[in-house]
Amino acid sequence: MRATLTSKGQVTIPVQVRRRLGLKVGQILEFDATAPFLKAVPIFDEDEMRSVLGTAKGRMGRSTPAWLDESRGLVALPPKSK
Repeated sequence: MRATLTSKGQVTIPVQVRRRLGLKVGQILEFDATAPFLKAVPIFDEDEMRSVLGTAKGRMGRSTPAWLDESRGLVALPPKSK
């Protein structure tokens, strides 16, 4: 797949790549200037993510530990060292 860099430094990300990576219109990408190749990473709004944390608390019928136990099975923790 190829894309052409414009005189303004813009490039169109091919639709197949956007779909595979789940990129949406208006999403912000962060570029890694230290990488020896072009590397862009989708970023998320941490404040927006934190604003919804805990909104389902008490509404799901189970606690977080119960959901984790159900999804991954019981986990045997190693004994505490003395």
